[in-house]
Amino acid sequence: MASSEVARHLLFQSHMATKTTCMSSQGSDDEQIKRENIRSLTMSGHVGFESLPDQLVNRSIQQGFCFNILCVGETGIGKSTLIDTLFNTNFEDYESSHFCPNVKLKAQTYELQESNVQLKLTIVNTVGFGDQINKEESYQPIVDYIDAQFEAYLQEELKIKRSLFTYHDSRIHVCLYFISPTGHSLKTLDLLTMKNLDSKVNIIPVIAKADTVSKTELQKFKIKLMSELVSNGVQIYQFPTDDDTIAKVNAAMNGQLPFAVVGSMDEVKVGNKMVKARQYPWGVVQVENENHCDFVKLREMLICTNMEDLREQTHTRHYELYRRCKLEEMGFTDVGPENKPVSVQETYEAKRHEFHGERQRKEEEMKQMFVQRVKEKEAILKEAERELQAKFEHLKRLHQEERMKLEEKRRLLEEEIIAFSKKKATSEIFHSQSFLATGSNLRKDKDRKKEPGCRFELLCIDVRACETNGGRKDAEKAPIFCKTEVPEHRRSSSQANFIKKKLEVCFDFAVICFITSIFGEQPQLLIFMEKYFQVQGQYISQSE
Repeated sequence: MASSEVARHLLFQSHMATKTTCMSSQGSDDEQIKRENIRSLTMSGHVGFESLPDQLVNRSIQQGFCFNILCVGETGIGKSTLIDTLFNTNFEDYESSHFCPNVKLKAQTYELQESNVQLKLTIVNTVGFGDQINKEESYQPIVDYIDAQFEAYLQEELKIKRSLFTYHDSRIHVCLYFISPTGHSLKTLDLLTMKNLDSKVNIIPVIAKADTVSKTELQKFKIKLMSELVSNGVQIYQFPTDDDTIAKVNAAMNGQLPFAVVGSMDEVKVGNKMVKARQYPWGVVQVENENHCDFVKLREMLICTNMEDLREQTHTRHYELYRRCKLEEMGFTDVGPENKPVSVQETYEAKRHEFHGERQRKEEEMKQMFVQRVKEKEAILKEAERELQAKFEHLKRLHQEERMKLEEKRRLLEEEIIAFSKKKATSEIFHSQSFLATGSNLRKDKDRKKEPGCRFELLCIDVRACETNGGRKDAEKAPIFCKTEVPEHRRSSSQANFIKKKLEVCFDFAVICFITSIFGEQPQLLIFMEKYFQVQGQYISQSE
């Protein structure tokens, strides 16, 4: 079913139910008006509609009945025992632990039959209630369970093809609230729980294990409990007094609340008959003896007299309250702003228009929010892109600088390799020439001593690193003495060429040399060498 059809159907159901509730207050006036126009006639013979109640009874018996009981109380207070005693049946419920971390509800359904009446009984037990250290929200699972049953019934009503006659109604019809027989007052947990349940279920408080308190203390305890319930605004179930046949009994039983009960399935022989009782060293407490406890009163009021009223109150009061609250949460009412009745169609169209406008407004807000977030994201991405671009440029610049350094090192290394190759070749040539000239030089030195000539002194006054070949900057500035015999006819212009020719070898340093004659002539600049050759302490003689 479409959502619009569900809403229309829900509105129709709400409208019909609320109309029935609202019109009930006007029913007496309308009936009085109609009675003025209604004629009362006497039939002349038998028709047969007097059997209509019998037909209703037969149909109800054929369909069967359901009754759901919620037992709320601390663990070990006697909930299961009392239920067994009420229905005179051993339901074989398992004992619960005292160490449950949370409150859980356990539902069990049984089919009972008495004479020709079938009863589908559901017993819901609260497991772990009151066993926690923090009992502040122990009642919440109970409230949620009751609301869940109301919601399930509401969903069944809203179906297109309903089957309420075969549907198992799981709504709670009565809550038996078990109070510990302390003899003092209600616990805070009891007051808080009953206060949150009184608008959702029919509450019947009972004092469990009443045989542990004396009659005088029990009577005072009852009065104090009722006083506390009234002062705290807790509404418990009151037996109806609108039916004249049971009004007197119910009114008397309302004054006996809360019932002090004792439960037991054990049979003890008292006199000549076996009765359900509890055996103590000091005596026997009979369960069905009204002088000992209120068990018989509870069973009479709960099962024999007011079971149908409990079912009716659950449907007409508690379920309708839940249903009305659900519709009010959706914004539906029966009257308009001017307290005029509003039809279902008008209410539906108004709500549809309101929802449509709200939807458009939210869509517009979402669009604007989307555009804003897109802009913010784009700004973030652009900023990240700028940062990445700047980082890329920085890395690129560093790469270029590193590349230039490597290229410079490569160039220097290549030049050093070339220089080393030249040096190696020159050194090899020099060593070969020196080896060949050693013998002849020794012989010629003796001849030169006989020839007239002049002696020159070669002095290195500055040794500098060659920029092209990277010589040592810490070269020793020591004099280099070169003694040679120069003939007289070559003492003039040929001196420089003669010395240059004799020193034309590979140098690693630029050597500035001066020649000073022994006759006191002015020093003259001879050569600038680009290669290095160690001539310190050697003699270079004329070989021409």
